[in-house]
Amino acid sequence: MRSLRTRLFAILLITTGLLWLSATMWIFLSTRAEVERVLDARLMEAARMVNSLIVSPDMMKEEGDGDANRPAQSAIKIPVLEHPHYDRQLSCQIWSLDGTLIGKSDSAPDTTLAPHAMGFSETVINGETWRVFAVENASLGVRVLVGDNLRIRDRLVNDLVKGLLLPALLIIPLLAVLIWLSVGRGLAPLRKLAGDLAAREASDLHAIEDVGTTREISPVLKSLNGLFARVAGAREREQNFIAFAAHELRTPLAGLKTQAQVALSSDDGEIREKALGQIVAGVDRTGKLVRQLLDIASVEASESAKPAGAFNVGEILTGLRTELAGQAHRVDVAIDPHLFGVKIEMDPDLFRLAARNLLENAINHSPPGATVSCTCEMAAGRLVIVINDTGPGIPDEEIPHVTERFFRGRFKTSVGSGLGLSIVERALDRTGAELELRNRERGGLSARIALQQSLIR
Repeated sequence: MRSLRTRLFAILLITTGLLWLSATMWIFLSTRAEVERVLDARLMEAARMVNSLIVSPDMMKEEGDGDANRPAQSAIKIPVLEHPHYDRQLSCQIWSLDGTLIGKSDSAPDTTLAPHAMGFSETVINGETWRVFAVENASLGVRVLVGDNLRIRDRLVNDLVKGLLLPALLIIPLLAVLIWLSVGRGLAPLRKLAGDLAAREASDLHAIEDVGTTREISPVLKSLNGLFARVAGAREREQNFIAFAAHELRTPLAGLKTQAQVALSSDDGEIREKALGQIVAGVDRTGKLVRQLLDIASVEASESAKPAGAFNVGEILTGLRTELAGQAHRVDVAIDPHLFGVKIEMDPDLFRLAARNLLENAINHSPPGATVSCTCEMAAGRLVIVINDTGPGIPDEEIPHVTERFFRGRFKTSVGSGLGLSIVERALDRTGAELELRNRERGGLSARIALQQSLIR
């Protein structure tokens, strides 16, 4: 069922119908029990009333002496309410204690209604079940029996229930229409929200005003506004990325073109060779810039890291040392043996990306013959992987800004692009780790990857 309105309508109609049916069954059972009690009370009252009308045996004999051949039942006439369904419901018999029928009502059978002397009983006569109350008058020598045909009792209860069901059957269609209209009215704010969203331009990402919104739709609005904010942020990052990339690529491409023109226009082999060397260096810088641009775009495109099992930190750093050997310029990379005993569980690609950029920065900022050390330590319950260099470090006032894209501080290198630390911070954010930058007392920078205890295996 794809329609929310239809689903709500069906749920409300079914629950209302079941509730109405349960109420009807309860009314039927309670009405039946109450009718039984009322009719039983009526039987008792009728029997006692007839018993009180019998004054003496002599009176009854005088009533019957007129015609010896006439049946005695003509002696008692009980008026009944004229109704086609309930006419002659009560039947009365008066028997002497010796078993002689003294009198009966017109609707009473000739057979005794009950063999019991006193109280209630049920008797089947000619296929009909009778509910009978008997009163025995020992002083007069008679027993009064007043009976109720249960078939007529059941008809009375059924008629009562029909009287309740017929209005219900007439009301249910009206109730269904009212439920349908009410559900439609209740979903009007949702239709309005859908209409507002449909009328929006693709570039309109401002938050929807949560004014006068129903309580049930308010969480949807908050989620939509959060989505709009994330999309707006991603769009802004994309625009900035394109603008920054265009700006950063323009300069090296222009330099490459200039050096190529110099090489083509000069007949001096030394000048040509120098220009070609500049072209090679420019291609390296541009290639690194393009790689870092692709890296940061890849990191920002992924919403979250995907853990791929535990990996050995020392092995990752060893592979990066080999990979960066061509850029080391006589800078040694020392890896603490303890790192080979450290295993962490996080996205290995993001960790490798962050560690590569940190190692690359450390190598580029260290002087020839220096050593870049990779160690580990425990601090505040966290494992910290430390990469130390012996370069100039970062001025304290620049540390809060070095992770901004394309920021290049006072001690920038010729091969830098201002993206390395920005890539590191974003990659570690995706994995739940943190980047900490500290200047060393003896000179150089200490780049620290702080890992939560939950990531250590």
